[in-house]
Amino acid sequence: MSPSERRVVILGVAASDSHAVANHLIAHALRGVGFEVENLGTCTPVEEFADACDRHPDAEAVIIGSLNGHVHEDLRDLPAAREAGRITCPVIVGGNLSVGSKKDPRDLERLHELGVDRILSDPGQLVALLDELRAARTAERQLLVAS
Repeated sequence: MSPSERRVVILGVAASDSHAVANHLIAHALRGVGFEVENLGTCTPVEEFADACDRHPDAEAVIIGSLNGHVHEDLRDLPAAREAGRITCPVIVGGNLSVGSKKDPRDLERLHELGVDRILSDPGQLVALLDELRAARTAERQLLVAS
């Protein structure tokens, strides 16, 4: 990847979650394919993601993992951060997104209502998703320039 193709993502684990292994593996994999990763680590509140977006206005995405299932509560401040313009790039969430073995389809709807753009069930698809989001943004910009 050339310097003009610099690709930045912000990565972290939801506020109440201290699971670090997947976070480090994802950061390592993204760096391995040329991404610059600001890894905020575990137990990251929405405010810290917003601060990272302030430092990296060119970030392609905020990627939030959760394994303890409390991501809905952890992201309760996301709507305010998005409304204030502090997190403007796509927000991707993945991991175990609900407590208990019984999964409620409404859990995913609730995440979208909070301002999550994409929910990723397979971390192996993250790079493809980031490429898809980048292509969509590029096409959107081209339409704006053409109009």
